[in-house]
Parts: sequence; structure tokens; C-alpha cells
Amino acid sequence: MTNDGQLPSDLFMDLDRSGPMPLYHQVASRIEESIRNGAMPPGARLENEIALGERLGLSRPTIRRAIQDLVDKGLLVRRRGIGTQVVHGPVTRKVELTSLYDDLTQGSQQPTTKLLDRTDVPATPVVAEALGVEVGATVVHVLRVRFAEDVPMAVLENYLPPEFADITDEDLRAHGLYQLLRSRGVTMRVAKQRIGARAATDDEAGLLEIEDGDPVLTMSRTAYDASGRAVEYGLHCYRPDRYSFEVTLVDK
Repeated sequence: MTNDGQLPSDLFMDLDRSGPMPLYHQVASRIEESIRNGAMPPGARLENEIALGERLGLSRPTIRRAIQDLVDKGLLVRRRGIGTQVVHGPVTRKVELTSLYDDLTQGSQQPTTKLLDRTDVPATPVVAEALGVEVGATVVHVLRVRFAEDVPMAVLENYLPPEFADITDEDLRAHGLYQLLRSRGVTMRVAKQRIGARAATDDEAGLLEIEDGDPVLTMSRTAYDASGRAVEYGLHCYRPDRYSFEVTLVDK
């Protein structure tokens, strides 16, 4: 692969333009092979669709479909203002009482955090019910973007009881929220969680580097400590091309 993101032309020399196998599938297969054998390492950028199509003598829809197949597989990611890049495989999260930070660390993907907000706010009725406090009581509001290998994965919004007001901006940039709670002696035992999907808001699309209205996975969670006290309420959204939830079902 060249420094400007061009794949070698001979990679596509044997495309069968008149056979039964769709051209987009043939192109995708060759790019996938380059990713899996290391010729296109994580972080490598792919030349744009128009340039690749013109070089191969293929239509833009054919190239776009090939690239989209690889995006769907979690091998490529489209980043607004940057282009298409090779990334590590998508994160699959078992529905257990873990944090995204823990999942990324255990998956050998380096998590980083952009802190957007950390303020003390009055609890709304929804937040008050989740945390078991009075409406209007002061709670800690935290809003972050979590990255893996410099690719935005999720927008994380959390509310914490006032006893965690000593958590600093630097703490939140350097550590996962559950790490910080555990360091303060919290033992989380159970959580109430809801998983869904919806269209991204304009703000979320910008933060996640996706198109306005693209789908996002959502999760709301209230976590409780060993005494049954609510210790955090979270409202998160995730890029579905970079993240999924895994559930094990057992027949009774």
C-alpha cells in the first residue's frame, strides 16, 4: 500500500468482469485480504471512492458497495472529514455489569476520553427517580466521548449522586467511570438496563463522526451497589458499526 492510501493495481488484476460473482464482492474480498494480511494496517486510510473507481475502471456505486460491506464487517470505518480508515475489529460487549472502558482495555484497544461536561446540576424527575434522590437535588452531570484507537465509539452521559462531587475533570479524562467508583470503595452488584436503537441527533452525529440521522445503539442503565443504593445513571449511544451487545440465552 502506498503512502497516499492507494492499493496496488495488481491486487485487482484478476477481477472477473463478466462472471457471476458481483464486482463489488470481488473488490471487497481483495481489500479484506489486504487488511487481514497486514498490508493495510489499523489506521491506514483508503483512497476515496471516485479515485479508486477511476483507477480500476469501475463505477462509483460498485466501489461504494464494496467499501460499505467492509464497514458493515467492522474492518473499515468512515470518519467525517478524514475519510475511510482501517480499524481494529468491532467491540462486542457481553451484557454484564462492566463499563466500555473495561471492555476496550480487556480487548487490547486503547481507550481515550474527551470530556465535554462535568457540572453539578439539579436532578430532573427522571434522574431523581433513577438515583433515588429528591427532584431538584444536586447531582453530578458528566458528558464524554469515548474513543478506541482514536476512533469515536460512544457518547456517554452519566449522572452521579452528590457524594461523588470530588471526581475531577482530570479523573474523568484519565480513567473509566467504574474505575473511579471502585477506587472510592463502591462495589457494584446489579444494574437495571435497557438497550435500544434510534437515529443520531445532529450533535451525536458530529461527535461520533457519522452522518446526520445515521442509526445508533442506545443503552440506559442504573447501577446499584451492594447495599442497593443507586450509584450511577447512564444514557449512552454507540456507533453500531463499531459496537454490539452480546446476550447468552438459556432455556429453562
